[in-house]
Amino acid sequence: MEKSLFEQMGGTYRQEGDYLLPNLTVPESAPIGIWGQRRKQYLFEHRNPLYTALLFSGKLYAHLADIDHQAQEMFSQLIEQMATREEITEQLKAENQMEWVGKMNNIRNRAEEIIFNEYIYC
Repeated sequence: MEKSLFEQMGGTYRQEGDYLLPNLTVPESAPIGIWGQRRKQYLFEHRNPLYTALLFSGKLYAHLADIDHQAQEMFSQLIEQMATREEITEQLKAENQMEWVGKMNNIRNRAEEIIFNEYIYC
């Protein structure tokens, strides 16, 4: 009896009633953070052929984890550098919390825009 393509590739089957069903498993992946999720959504909605190619090659979650890691590191560095450059200190936070929150939100928004342009929308 000739082997099926699945068997030729090293697959196994299990008996379910009168049927032989392939033993398929989904590779385990680490949870993807917010930047990886945003990249996944962008790929799915705007670059679907790339999304599909990554998905079928088994490289999608590695790609998303890599993007997530790089984007998170850059995001943290940008916030720290911008806050230092604009002299937003813990002293300002203690003296005028509302001003500190406003300035930090402004920095966070600018850092997000940079991350979107450098990692998500490319």
